Amino acid sequence: MTVARDATFESSGSRPLWMEQVLARESAHEENPLRSDTTLDICIVGGGFTGLWTAIQIAEAEPSIRVGVLESDICGAGASGANGGFAMTWWPKFASLKKMMGTDDALRLARASEEAVVKIGQFCDDHHIDAEFMPAGWLWSATNTSQLGSWDDTIEGLSSVGASPFRRLSRSEILEMGGSQRHLGGVFESGVATVQPAALVRGLRSAALAAGVQIWEKTPMLDYQVTSRAVIIRAPGAVVTADQLVLTTNAWLARYGEIRRHLLVLGSDVIATDAAPERLASVGWTPGLAISDSRRLVHYYRPTNEGRVIFGKGGGRLGFRAHMNRSVWATPLQKSEVIDQFRRTYPDMRDVPITNSWSGAVDYSSDSLPFFGRLGGSERVHFGVGFSGNGVGPSYVGGQILASMALGRDDEWGNSPMIRRPQTVLPPEPIRFLGGQLVRAALRKKESAEDQGKKPSPMLLGITKLDPTSFVG
Repeated sequence: MTVARDATFESSGSRPLWMEQVLARESAHEENPLRSDTTLDICIVGGGFTGLWTAIQIAEAEPSIRVGVLESDICGAGASGANGGFAMTWWPKFASLKKMMGTDDALRLARASEEAVVKIGQFCDDHHIDAEFMPAGWLWSATNTSQLGSWDDTIEGLSSVGASPFRRLSRSEILEMGGSQRHLGGVFESGVATVQPAALVRGLRSAALAAGVQIWEKTPMLDYQVTSRAVIIRAPGAVVTADQLVLTTNAWLARYGEIRRHLLVLGSDVIATDAAPERLASVGWTPGLAISDSRRLVHYYRPTNEGRVIFGKGGGRLGFRAHMNRSVWATPLQKSEVIDQFRRTYPDMRDVPITNSWSGAVDYSSDSLPFFGRLGGSERVHFGVGFSGNGVGPSYVGGQILASMALGRDDEWGNSPMIRRPQTVLPPEPIRFLGGQLVRAALRKKESAEDQGKKPSPMLLGITKLDPTSFVG
């Protein structure tokens, strides 16, 4: 018998713009917390993208299976409703995939991630989910001279195996697409889409309910106990008895030591402008186009259907042990810096008001790729984590993996090479936190110097190489 304990998650009193918009449109939202004991075949803890895709794919594969989802807040309250809305693929991470699993499996998974973006769009159409799905692609750009060519190794590695998802762009093409003189170079990937992430996750919630999945919001898991016959999950005032437990709580899985040794939690801070569609049109930004630069503390940005700009920056708050208060993590540390960067990137829009800001916790794995497994060695307890800032699209693949694991299927997904532990083990606390603060400060100095056309010192460069996180690569 094994026991794992969890703490009640604290909810933020405010929501990201995405969630505010969706909740305002929901005619009657019933949170339906769990009030009485229940029995399930599969219990999923975490009502974000990964948990809901897992539930939906289980329900579609085995309609007779009793599936339930426990969510401590409301579905999408975590990273799924707070991100920039980039539905990306794993092509930028091909080198890491190849190193981990070999060429054939790396190609198979990269192609599956590209297909996942298409399937998300199809799912939205089939289930009448207005998630503002826009398959306009992604511009991987350079905003200073040191970033030029950041994509070369990736493109050459893909070319060597006959894959060509990226197209090199001329400077004039980049300026025409991205609407900013700060884009000095870049490549384009057509298989990427932008979405309104909260609308997508709330749409998945509705689709899961329609498929027979039970969902209990405002119902945190306090702890679970594995016996020889079942998993006993304790929530406030109720107990769930299930044959299988699937944990999909994103960065909050850092509270388990065997996961935390491979996981670094960092904040990503986001701002949103007022709607100004005529200003977006005047700068020439392609509707729906996702853009990011090539720094480690990545800037990522995109327009919305209503004419806002969403502009984010990685490398915010740094996690310490398992301390994951949701209210704290919702508060951006870099708001003024993000606003300044937006105005430098789009000076013609510098007078457009900033209306919203928020932050989200990102679960960076030690090798920048998700990993899946069985917690505590139990055949009944499964998890998926480590999407490293790129979960909107790959969470669909994660749902396929976890659905097969929970159903005990001996298939492509139940035997995925993503079911693993990263080889890199992060230092224990407080060394990790102190070292992370040092590396983050060094990255800021390095990237500030590069923005000014200066060359960082060798010592600074040496420290920054200790950073295990990466949006691409």
